[in-house]
Amino acid sequence: MNWSIAFEPLLSWPWLAAVLAPVALLAVLGLAFRKRGALFRFAALVALALALANPVLLDEEREPLQSVVAVVVDRSQSQDIGDRTAQTTATLEEIKARLARFKQFDVRVVEAGRADDTDDRTETRLYGALESAFRDVPPSRVAGAIMITDGQVHDMPAELGEFTAPLHALITGDEGERDRRIRFERAPRFGIVDKPLDLTYRVIATGDERGMVDVRVSVNGVQTSVERAAIGEEIPLQIVVPGAGRNIVELSIDRTEGEITDANNRAIAVIDGIRENLRVLLVSGEPHAGERTWRNLLKSDASVDLVHFTILRPPEKQDGTPINELSLIAFPTRELFVEKIDDFDLIIFDRYQHRDVLPILYYDYIAEYVEKGGALLIAAGPEYAGDQSIANTPLISALPALPDGSVVEQAFYPRLSDVGKRHPVTRGLEGSASEPPHWSRWFRLIGIDQPEGQVVMQGPDSRPLLLLNRKGEGRVGMLLSDQGWLWARGFEGGGPHVQLYRRIAHWLMKEPELEEERLTAAGRGMTLEVRRQTMSDDPGPARVITPSGHTLDVPLVQAEPGIFSGTVRTQEIGLYQIGNGDLSALAHVGPVNAPEFQDTISTGDVVRPLAEATGGSVRRVAAGGLPGIVPVRATADASGRDWIGLRTTGDSVLKAVSRVPLFAGFFGLTLLLLAMGSMWYREGR
Repeated sequence: MNWSIAFEPLLSWPWLAAVLAPVALLAVLGLAFRKRGALFRFAALVALALALANPVLLDEEREPLQSVVAVVVDRSQSQDIGDRTAQTTATLEEIKARLARFKQFDVRVVEAGRADDTDDRTETRLYGALESAFRDVPPSRVAGAIMITDGQVHDMPAELGEFTAPLHALITGDEGERDRRIRFERAPRFGIVDKPLDLTYRVIATGDERGMVDVRVSVNGVQTSVERAAIGEEIPLQIVVPGAGRNIVELSIDRTEGEITDANNRAIAVIDGIRENLRVLLVSGEPHAGERTWRNLLKSDASVDLVHFTILRPPEKQDGTPINELSLIAFPTRELFVEKIDDFDLIIFDRYQHRDVLPILYYDYIAEYVEKGGALLIAAGPEYAGDQSIANTPLISALPALPDGSVVEQAFYPRLSDVGKRHPVTRGLEGSASEPPHWSRWFRLIGIDQPEGQVVMQGPDSRPLLLLNRKGEGRVGMLLSDQGWLWARGFEGGGPHVQLYRRIAHWLMKEPELEEERLTAAGRGMTLEVRRQTMSDDPGPARVITPSGHTLDVPLVQAEPGIFSGTVRTQEIGLYQIGNGDLSALAHVGPVNAPEFQDTISTGDVVRPLAEATGGSVRRVAAGGLPGIVPVRATADASGRDWIGLRTTGDSVLKAVSRVPLFAGFFGLTLLLLAMGSMWYREGR
């Protein structure tokens, strides 16, 4: 019961003052000059003032509010080390049981980095969780907070902010823990393919441990070397970037005796391999409408260095003009096809025919170039079906098809074959989904016999139009029409000539993205995404090995022709090994070298500054058991030798109010009449 007196005046306070002020002045003067009856007049004035002020006795029924206590539990991955998880769970249950004895506390348990919210497990963000727990609580009702953690908190503020209630930290883990870890100090994001790349790393150990350790270096899952590194020193490392696209460099060290975890005994660097400019040799047998299409396409690609020759004056052309008066550049056949042929990534014969410009032996060099890993593209025209066809030279050993002597002159729509709908060179080609395809017609096709390799595009009557084939270690492509320039000129709406030509060239130059059989994987947050590029109808599930060594199967579902994909939500940060058939891939899930494993030794040093600034304390769970919990006033100490304090609040909520007027009814009237009557009686004498 809370009793109090309030006033509910019959007149507003200004009017009440205006009425009573003159009367009060006369009464006070009477008392001052000790006039007879002044005391009775003053009493009457008081009675009148009380009647007009209308005093009311209030009885308030209030319910005290609870103080809010936040128990923030660290469930990050570093808590999985040793018996920290068991310590955390046991401590949480005991703290909840002790707090349940105090009815004045409202306990809120917040688990940060729990397994069903894996995106938060990459680093320990307990202070953010603490602020979220008190977001709807006024400061006067905040009793304090208890953190159960290994002490490796990554979002602790450097200075005391809005949170000023006692913060107590209960540290899991044991004293004297030992750990080694390895990290990259300098790891460039990009590197040139087949060129050396300089990196640096450091091996770090707790305490004053010194000495040498073996460091295994692996690139894309293949161990390349074993280095000797001095603990604590920055060590240089040089690798050769093996291929274009994503490359994973991994450093690992052995687990030493007494080490609490080997989760940070590996370091990962993701390096994107970039090819130096690709060198392309384009040889046009004669000027024609499609020649500029190839030239413009290759010149527009900043990653291509193009060398282009057009045969304007074949040997049989003799008009008597002296050689010294010709402005033509001599075709440097020996330099190109003997001395520097291996410098080219791709050779294109564009409507080229054998007219003794190239010595016959040089065709052998070109075929050998392909066998050893080179790339050759034949853009054929009617000359391929004639007597001077390059199929009648030693280059025949590298060609995927021989001409049958026919040239089909009729309008047709180039169409994708069944293989072409799955092949990465032609799959999803813009305009190919409709029937007829949404591009212009062509009007010429060169007939061939016994095609080798894969026919990915077809002409009239399902005749081969585009062939892709492997020869030895190299690759050969053959486009059996010289009508692609119609797409470039916009005839009948044109077609995707840039997309098609560029894909052909890049497939021939072995770009990884255009491989028919390819397995890739990548981490998106804490999700592992697997992508299988294949010409088969069902590649089967992907076998995944997690960083901890567990194995699981990920079903691959067809996303489009030739593409199968699958995803799996993970809880582990680290390097995953993915296999499907005879292909394998690596993928890193979560942040590379995540903060969660940068430091794994349990410590109270990180949270101690804020805990002491708020009057709280830091204690280790494994040393001497848990401290007692004591409710304290806001101004009292919040920690002792074997106890921790939580503030209690004086806030309450109003449930009901009872009012009793003190100067109302007969009681008030009687007092007023008595006062007035006494004054009248005294004045009458």
